[in-house]
Amino acid sequence: MAKTKFWDILAWIVLAGMVLWLILKVTGVINTPLLLEYSPYFGIAYLLGWNVHKLNNISKNIDKLDKFKDATIKEIHDLKLNCIKNHK
Repeated sequence: MAKTKFWDILAWIVLAGMVLWLILKVTGVINTPLLLEYSPYFGIAYLLGWNVHKLNNISKNIDKLDKFKDATIKEIHDLKLNCIKNHK
């Protein structure tokens, strides 16, 4: 769980840095060379990767819940069958 928090905090720091950079760039405080002009795009790529990673984790959790649901339904069905057999 701590690993997820670290990456979430890092993503928020990157996002805040991009917003700060954009504000300073628009107001004319920052005049950067062309190479640094593209650095926010690398930040955007990082944030997109972060979101894809989170979606993959959510997908895995949904798969686990689906398997748990199916196993629970099967167990309940088996219990019902046992009750019917025992009470006849």
